[in-house]
Amino acid sequence: MDILHLLIRLVIAIGCAAAADVLIPRRIPGGLAGLILIGLTGVWIGEQGFALLRREFGIDFQFLYWQIQGVLIIPAIVGSAIVLYVVTAFIRWARYSS
Repeated sequence: MDILHLLIRLVIAIGCAAAADVLIPRRIPGGLAGLILIGLTGVWIGEQGFALLRREFGIDFQFLYWQIQGVLIIPAIVGSAIVLYVVTAFIRWARYSS
């Protein structure tokens, strides 16, 4: 992976995290750094989850293959939404449990 591919993946990850923020209206912790981390983690989880669903259950819908520079968009948005929900749920849980 070269620098250009990493930068493209970073921009797509930021866009996917922003889309996840629209889907799950919670405040992203950490500002831009949190947006980047949630986006990159969401892209990875989305790609791994999609590969697992395709391999185990044969889920093969055409719209799941929309991609930009090799990054699958729909699974990345879903993965970012999952990561955003889990992170904010843990932050709220920690805030209320203390």
